[in-house]
Amino acid sequence: MDRPKMKVKICLVGEGAVGKTCLIRRFIQDQFDDRYISTLGAKVSKKEIKVDGPNGGMDIDMTIWDIMGEKGFRELLKEAYFHGAQGVLAVCDVTRKETLDDLDDWIAAVVKVTGNIPMEFLGNKSDLKDQMAVSEADVREAAESHGAPFLFTSAKTGENVETAFANLARLIAERNA
Repeated sequence: MDRPKMKVKICLVGEGAVGKTCLIRRFIQDQFDDRYISTLGAKVSKKEIKVDGPNGGMDIDMTIWDIMGEKGFRELLKEAYFHGAQGVLAVCDVTRKETLDDLDDWIAAVVKVTGNIPMEFLGNKSDLKDQMAVSEADVREAAESHGAPFLFTSAKTGENVETAFANLARLIAERNA
């Protein structure tokens, strides 16, 4: 018997240079490039993953939207970018506390377009332990204020990257079961 299939759109949100594009590249291609090139507009990637569940699970066809993090463009792009999204990865850079604080604005912009959808907070660049400006308690508090789980990730080492996308896919699948 074929496993059920589901198409989902997910968006990564967060300020510029928090590692959204690098997380996607690590997830899709298992590669990392530390040269920073600002994303212009939005970039769309696709990947299919298998999510286990009580009824044998399902295949999830993910369309992953990566938006530029510069604030000025948030208003310009948000309607088209967030429309139809079924899940969000809210990404901060653990070496810059302000990027965690700014996630509230990003999430408000998403919710305004989509209503409440599954989300997960990611404290990215966790490999830079000696430069951390954000504690686990900080990320937990921010995530819990939105009823969301959180993970520390590193696009550089690959730590928790696959898990982050799989967790969000599972949350979306459970919501739509």
